[in-house]
Amino acid sequence: MKKRNYKLLLPALLAVLFFQACTHRLDVKPDNLLTFDMLWQTRADAESYLYQIYGYIATPADDYTVLGASDETSCPTQGVNVRKMISGTWNAQSDYWHGYWTNAYSAIRQSFVFEQNIGKVPSSQLSDALKSQYKSEALFLRGWFYWKLLRQYGPFVKLDNTLGISDDFNKYPRAPFDTCVAAINTLMDQAAAGLPDSWTSSANLGRPTKGSCLAVKSQLALLAASPLWNGNPNFSSFKNKDGSALVSAQYDAGKWKTAAAAAKAVIDLNVYKLFTNLDEGDAQLDPLVSFRDLFLTNSNAETIFSSNLPNGDGSWEWGLEIRCAPAPAGYNMQNATQNVVDAFYMRNGRTIDDTQSGYMETGYAQSDDPAQWGLAKDGINRGYVKGNSNMYVNREARFYASIQYNGKPVTSALTTDDRNYFSSTANQDGTGRIEFYYSGKSGVSTTSSVDMSGYDVLKNISPASNIRTGSVAYRPYIHLRYAEILLNYVEALNEYDPSNPDIITYLDMIRTRAGLPGLEAVYPDAVGDQEAMRKWILRERQVELCFEGDRYFTLVRRKLMNDNAVQSIYRMNVGANDNGQGFSFDGYYTRSLLQTRYWDEKMYLFPIAQSDIDNDNSIVQNPGW
Repeated sequence: MKKRNYKLLLPALLAVLFFQACTHRLDVKPDNLLTFDMLWQTRADAESYLYQIYGYIATPADDYTVLGASDETSCPTQGVNVRKMISGTWNAQSDYWHGYWTNAYSAIRQSFVFEQNIGKVPSSQLSDALKSQYKSEALFLRGWFYWKLLRQYGPFVKLDNTLGISDDFNKYPRAPFDTCVAAINTLMDQAAAGLPDSWTSSANLGRPTKGSCLAVKSQLALLAASPLWNGNPNFSSFKNKDGSALVSAQYDAGKWKTAAAAAKAVIDLNVYKLFTNLDEGDAQLDPLVSFRDLFLTNSNAETIFSSNLPNGDGSWEWGLEIRCAPAPAGYNMQNATQNVVDAFYMRNGRTIDDTQSGYMETGYAQSDDPAQWGLAKDGINRGYVKGNSNMYVNREARFYASIQYNGKPVTSALTTDDRNYFSSTANQDGTGRIEFYYSGKSGVSTTSSVDMSGYDVLKNISPASNIRTGSVAYRPYIHLRYAEILLNYVEALNEYDPSNPDIITYLDMIRTRAGLPGLEAVYPDAVGDQEAMRKWILRERQVELCFEGDRYFTLVRRKLMNDNAVQSIYRMNVGANDNGQGFSFDGYYTRSLLQTRYWDEKMYLFPIAQSDIDNDNSIVQNPGW
């Protein structure tokens, strides 16, 4: 994982002191005290230290979650760690993603250092109000990284201060799961007390708010209530070396009530709402533009916490766009799977396997009427055109904003010439229709990506960028947003009060923004049926939050990873030779098995690196590793 500066480039002094701070001993490297004291003499140096902590936040989200650890994506690049993960060829010595553990503890340690020293900055440099605010930010960040550790590794080593080089590491075993949850909640409550409901100045974009703290508590409560941690018998022998249990063996239905209340606390702030294109000044709701532009605007009322890097720092944006872009300009590396494509609804709100949905697997769109497919307000095609497979006709708006499929015009290219670059001579019409079929410019016969799925991820890709020339449009990276909180609320509510009318009310808010009819109007029998509603809620979560890192953690916390439907990954028949038929080659539009992924129950938690176990022999390894 790449660590990045959040706002400011640090002076060389800080680079020497802190870029090298990661060690295998929970980050215990001592500071140069003489030089260290100088850091707290100016506001600029103190703020740089704080921004260094922010810099440990990963953008984009955890790379394994977006590159193929769940059923929504696949990476065709051989040898990447996520390919080894899904084939089962990894262990505690593999050192894959070890940076998530070490970076989290580096950030946690630095949050203690900051909290203990910010008071030293002279009042002429930094007001007491700002010192208090910055302490609250440091507390939030400490809780943030503890939450990240808990999701990935389970019970963590809870620190209450920085460690000295002479400390006895045997005194630092892992804390029980419930203790970890309580510690994060306490940190978020303390941070929330010193943070505003919202920021009024754009200079503060990317800083946490009270809502950010409550949103983490919501995520945490949902994790604690879910089957992985709520009475999971597989963790009955998960204990520290002294025999103390790390996970409670008792199921507690009340944890779902706690999770619902935590989500409702965010809702009741009345600070957030679902973003639509009406917020941009448009006169009429456009579901596709609403969903697309949510991720491209500098700030909006749906964003709860984001990384807002300065204009001109387009490294994460460029990394995402080049990875998702099709050949010949892009890497074609972040593929959407047929599994997630099939999860999107039709425009009438029905699933594609519903006989009333109107979905067709054969034939091609006959209409080229703009009323049938429409244009986004910037003039870029957003739906289907004449000649597209009927598989991609009349799908919901989120599908067209999220999925790059065969025949769909390229998004991130600005001129006619740039768009034509993605199409063969016979298909060059100024739109840049992507050719994923065998002989196409993005096809198997012309690229090295033989394991590609026939789809690329389109979500979060800006039409104002030009992947061919390397011009990248700025936008923030959203870590937490309001739609996720609504989904947290209805999921938790359904588990302990399935007849509660709030379930439909808040679920339909998301469907309405997506341009879909309410669930009750389409599938009325699901209302009040806990099992059926659970299926619809998780499906809505799969579609709404696709490619944002949520799918992997939802499948993990719900203990659904061992499902054959999740581990069997499908694609289009990209290897079939079209013999020059191009977009109209029927043989391409057939599901074929891409991968049958390996799964073992131990993989619900990542292994702690053996080097960390060796350096702190009080740490027990996760079960099965």
